[in-house]
Amino acid sequence: MAGPTVTEDYLKAIFNAAEWSEGPVTVTALSQRLALSPSSVSEVVKKLASRGLITHQRYGSISLTPEGEQIALATVRKHRLIETFLVDYLGYGWHEVHDEAEVLEHAVSDTFVERLAEKLGQPTHDPHGDPIPTAAGVLPEEELTAIPDVPSGTQVRIARVWDDDPELLQHLRGVGLDIGTELTVAAQHPAAGTVELTLDGATVSLGLPAARAILTAAV
Repeated sequence: MAGPTVTEDYLKAIFNAAEWSEGPVTVTALSQRLALSPSSVSEVVKKLASRGLITHQRYGSISLTPEGEQIALATVRKHRLIETFLVDYLGYGWHEVHDEAEVLEHAVSDTFVERLAEKLGQPTHDPHGDPIPTAAGVLPEEELTAIPDVPSGTQVRIARVWDDDPELLQHLRGVGLDIGTELTVAAQHPAAGTVELTLDGATVSLGLPAARAILTAAV
């Protein structure tokens, strides 16, 4: 039987994987995200399916059931509120908070989280632009586009950045790319695997993996 911490970690990972990929969430994809062996992940997936928290097609996609989604959203809410608190009140950098929040999200009560949300002014997004579910499990609707999918010559605003890679976050801030930054996608170079951006008169070149980790909104 998967314990509460493992259950929350897996359900949150399934939710996050679905957020950042249009493809199906599979055991292989989940094992890569959790840095665990496929066989270990497969065993936990079977247990979560038997508890009615997920559905899993054999050798196929994994989806959250309504009950599983409720747990995932509550865990995501804790995680993103804690990240916000660490940045806003404790002076952490946006590249330092993910691992801290991974630990703390399992140690705090629902009462603590709601008082934290109130203290923070009921934020709707965390420091990486990730939407924070409400206490009722509602997420704001957003129309966001990854930089590689933005047509050349289009001006956009950075709205969200994938937060699992501290080195990437440090690099992005080092070249002036942050939440709220307005830029122009100057050119797409798919053959070379790069995207050229212009902001504040400067040119920044990103590889496709880094560019795909940035979601943008229309200006």
